[in-house]
Amino acid sequence: MLKTGILNPAINSLISRVRHTNTLVIADRGFPFWPQIETVDISLVDDIPKVLDVVRAIRSNFVAGRAFMAEEFLAANSDEIRLAFEQALFGVPLVFEPHVQFKKRVPQAVGLVRTGDTIQYANLIVESA
Repeated sequence: MLKTGILNPAINSLISRVRHTNTLVIADRGFPFWPQIETVDISLVDDIPKVLDVVRAIRSNFVAGRAFMAEEFLAANSDEIRLAFEQALFGVPLVFEPHVQFKKRVPQAVGLVRTGDTIQYANLIVESA
């Protein structure tokens, strides 16, 4: 029985299959379903869990080379929220791009973890190093 780290077996399995330069999507509750990629839905109620909860949980055992977010995230959210994302991704280059371009990256991901997050554009694509 696992006692530490990622306890969710589906997320544990998904992360284990992300290799060099592969990507993983961590998305909010409203993110579209992509039938061509594996989705692990851990949403429970509004804001439980949040995207940042997942990011913080995987950072200890996931080497991220860079992360992508929609540039609309910057205008839609407060300084406090933007800072929280920057801190959670400390040391990982964060690339902002138009939401339309961001979504074009999704089908190439190994998988998607859907959360209950209600923060606008709180979706990340994390690329392994």
